Amino acid sequence: MNPNIVILAGGISSRMRNTQPGSDTLDCTLRRDAEVKSKSMIGVGRGNRPFFDYLLNNISEAAYRHVVIVVGERDTSIRQYYEEQGGAKQFPKLQMAYVLQKIPSGRVKPLGTADALLCALQTTHSWKGHKLTVCNSDNLYSVRALRLLLQDNHENAMIDYDRSYMKFNQKRIEQFAVTEKDQDGYLLDIVEKPSLDQIAQADNSSGRIGVSMNIFRFSYDCIYPYLEQVPLHPIRQEKELPTAVKMMIDQHPRSMFTIPLSEHVPDLTMQSDILEVKEYLQKELRG
Repeated sequence: MNPNIVILAGGISSRMRNTQPGSDTLDCTLRRDAEVKSKSMIGVGRGNRPFFDYLLNNISEAAYRHVVIVVGERDTSIRQYYEEQGGAKQFPKLQMAYVLQKIPSGRVKPLGTADALLCALQTTHSWKGHKLTVCNSDNLYSVRALRLLLQDNHENAMIDYDRSYMKFNQKRIEQFAVTEKDQDGYLLDIVEKPSLDQIAQADNSSGRIGVSMNIFRFSYDCIYPYLEQVPLHPIRQEKELPTAVKMMIDQHPRSMFTIPLSEHVPDLTMQSDILEVKEYLQKELRG
């Protein structure tokens, strides 16, 4: 099954570190975490347990075993907690390794998610000819979602979430990338920051609108060349993983299967998310 997974945690958490309305409701520990740590290391669980612990727990429960975490050069909180403070001992089934995503000279942040995955694959040559899952570090993907990808037999696959199950405000939901599929469920396009017309176009005959939450299963050999070729986004000036995916399916139609799933995905992007995620963990997972 190739129980390999890459977790993208190399971003600089700029949206999390910017003070937002309502952030004064956070206690001093959570506010300090938001300002100085990788957002996935914010202590939203019981006893200040970091968000990342819950993601790693689900990854372990889903039967992944080899975990590569892409970290940023400006943040040491992840490696410090799991390596130096022994946090990795909680997950004895996981073999954890780290890859540094550097910030190129002249830039203030890394080159984006496609570059992060490329950095990971450049250090995991033993994965050539095999498959791997890749996901964000600031989303809590369920055991079910992670397992569905691990057990899928298509060359490449992604979780296609039902937009109506997302428990965010409407304005935020409308910003999520929507997916367009053919009648057999193969990806035709990922539309970032979709217009209302594009959202309506993504609506299938049953009224379901699928969205991407950046969790994919790739053939190493299939995605690798597109990670090398992907251009900088003209506005955000980053090399983005969805762009690499679109390049791949343009040259190899029906190479990315979409797996429909109807469930919420907790997200820890902004300070306003912290209390919502904390409440979710207490209610749904009992901290």
